[in-house]
Amino acid sequence: MRLPLALLAAHLAAVPFAAGAACQAQSGPQVPTVIELYTSEGCSSCPPADRWLSGLKPLAAQGRVVAQAFHVGYWDYIGWVDRFATPAHTTRQRQLAQANGLGSIYTPQLVRDGRDWRDYAGALSRAPEPAQASVALARTQDDAFEASVVPVKGDASWSAYWTVTEHGHSSKVQAGENAGELLQHDFVVRQYVQAGQYSGAQKLTLRAVPGDGKHARQVNLVVLEPKSGKPMQALSLACS
Repeated sequence: MRLPLALLAAHLAAVPFAAGAACQAQSGPQVPTVIELYTSEGCSSCPPADRWLSGLKPLAAQGRVVAQAFHVGYWDYIGWVDRFATPAHTTRQRQLAQANGLGSIYTPQLVRDGRDWRDYAGALSRAPEPAQASVALARTQDDAFEASVVPVKGDASWSAYWTVTEHGHSSKVQAGENAGELLQHDFVVRQYVQAGQYSGAQKLTLRAVPGDGKHARQVNLVVLEPKSGKPMQALSLACS
């Protein structure tokens, strides 16, 4: 699950996802790869996938990847409760499973650009695609954010969701399949908000969960084609 050095280098020529003291960002002409990892602290095969996701930090910092770790709670019955899991994450995973024609959900599951993806090594191998929307993100207050979304094709329809992700979390697991392990997590989804479906240019707002100052966080907006679920554009914003 290591990203080849040549592939890493090829992804580093991108626009940073945060700019300036005002804390704002503008999307570029291409769509970053949108990665969703469905994981659980109760799953013994998940830590390698979590480490792979942490390895995407350089690409995320350059705006080439929007990475998100959705923790799910359906392994909690084994004896260890994943504190990052919410039912909304499992609901999204089930929706993706249905869209991908899967009969069940599983962990770890890698989803690339809305599609179930089993090849970690090739997850970032696609050629950059032209953006179908432009996105601008800005912090308007401490935990308030605004996005401007403009489709390339005028009044085109689109849907979107927000996430707030954090780095640098750890858990000393006391029970279940990972008992005794110290698990490290980055890109942890702490808030997931479906933003609805729209046509044409729109402004969206988010009241983010408060940060604790100890874990670097990103506010992410992913704009999707409503029928296919394919990203039209995605953008991350990190504010100090």
